[in-house]
Amino acid sequence: MERSLYHNDADFVSAVSGGRGRLNYGALVLGILVGILGLGIVIAGVIFHQPLIGLVGFVAMFGGVLLALRRSKRGRGVPAAPSPSTSTPRGGKAASKSGFMDRLNDRWERRDDDRSE
Repeated sequence: MERSLYHNDADFVSAVSGGRGRLNYGALVLGILVGILGLGIVIAGVIFHQPLIGLVGFVAMFGGVLLALRRSKRGRGVPAAPSPSTSTPRGGKAASKSGFMDRLNDRWERRDDDRSE
């Protein structure tokens, strides 16, 4: 059912899940460093009584936060639904590694198959 939803209504799934990608650790570290630098500039603006320097520091801190929260584009969007050719038959080794909801879904489908026979 979940694979069908991914396949048929990818826009809805990405809207509900937020379409978040993986965390970009390089951008996180750089954003933290820029934020710390911005804080230092704000403190320097306060020490020298220069509001313009403090404003530049605030903008640098804000940019650092935005940079730190940036996600990588590689993981963005809806996860690809597994193709039917790569799925293993029921009861295979991959079924033991699947999540709880996948196992529950498989049991539900087997239940429906058993009733129809």
